[in-house]
Amino acid sequence: MNTTIRIKLSLMMFLEFFIWGAWFVTLGTFLGNNLKASGSETAAVFSTQSWGAIIAPFIIGLIADRYFNAEKILGILHIAGAFLMYQMYQSTDIGLFYIYVLSYMVLYMPTLALVNSVAFNQMKDPEKEFANIRVWGTIGWILAGLAISFLFHWDSAEAVSTGLLKNTFLLAGIAALALGLLSFTLPKTPPKVSEEKIKIGDIIGLDALKLLKDKNFLIFFISSILICIPLAFYYQNAHPFLTAAGVENPTGKMAIGQISEALFLLFIPVFFARFGFKKTILVGMIAWAVRYVLFAYGNGGDLSFMLITGIALHGICYDFFFVSGQIYTNSKAGEKYKSAAQGLITLATYGIGMLIGFAVAGWITDNYKTVEGAINWLMVWIIPAGIAFAVFLIFALLFKDKNKLANEI
Repeated sequence: MNTTIRIKLSLMMFLEFFIWGAWFVTLGTFLGNNLKASGSETAAVFSTQSWGAIIAPFIIGLIADRYFNAEKILGILHIAGAFLMYQMYQSTDIGLFYIYVLSYMVLYMPTLALVNSVAFNQMKDPEKEFANIRVWGTIGWILAGLAISFLFHWDSAEAVSTGLLKNTFLLAGIAALALGLLSFTLPKTPPKVSEEKIKIGDIIGLDALKLLKDKNFLIFFISSILICIPLAFYYQNAHPFLTAAGVENPTGKMAIGQISEALFLLFIPVFFARFGFKKTILVGMIAWAVRYVLFAYGNGGDLSFMLITGIALHGICYDFFFVSGQIYTNSKAGEKYKSAAQGLITLATYGIGMLIGFAVAGWITDNYKTVEGAINWLMVWIIPAGIAFAVFLIFALLFKDKNKLANEI
């Protein structure tokens, strides 16, 4: 690959995930402290990610893949996203903020597929080349968190109380504008010209429903939806919890989770080869329960190491379940249904599962408060720990690992 193109693609990935990490991590704290949002209102805002994930395949399948170059629509979406970020930065009303963030997520979520499309189009051997490009996305997310905590100090107690946390939207908006402009200089990625009639079922992966006839895949599919319930608790409540616990530089410390994610990604082939799919995914499931128990009983003082350990478990929680699940889905689908199957799993997890999860997390937050209105964090974390452990037991008892996937890695 041409060095100039490699640099542009790496910068594209860096900015793509820098944008997300710059505002999404601190969103829960901003909503509760600055917009005085309730648990259910916070859940509704976080659920926009799921609605964006549900709508994204239609934007890609009906528009981007058929009529426009991927790099051009990527640029348009990010420039429009920069405008919406500025509106979110200025918002003081939760109702208006929700409209802006929903509009933003509908535009942003399709770009996750578009950046992959642009990158893959320039690669002769994606299996070897993609990881070296994609890792810059993880670096972007990490640096966004470190900048917020250690450079700008927007997540300090004083900054949060004086409203400086809203600057994260301004930072994300500037990065979005930069990526929008950069996109028009990226290598041309023309649409996939096809004369075939568009089928809605193909776009959202409904053809892959045939895989659910396999009992093991059905159990995995249901477990994927259920495990997203405790996952939503982390996205929605982790930053507000760390802030309330008095943890200094919470945004920067949450970046430990992304560092962990990058490191544990390297261990997945080893676990598959030695232990097989079932044991690997069970480790991911039990890690969710363990991390939430650590959150429930840790604090920002003498037991702060429990909170940091819980954050560091993110790599096992995410990689061992979601990445392993993607590999398993790919192996079960066969050539005909590979794309459809991945689309179906994405719809089930980031769509259905996360929607349910955010709603449950919001309800729990609203219903477990002290008389003074403070959140009972013990219950907020013990409940998702119990849910994760229940999913662990269901999968352990019902899933039969008949076909080892070790040889397929």
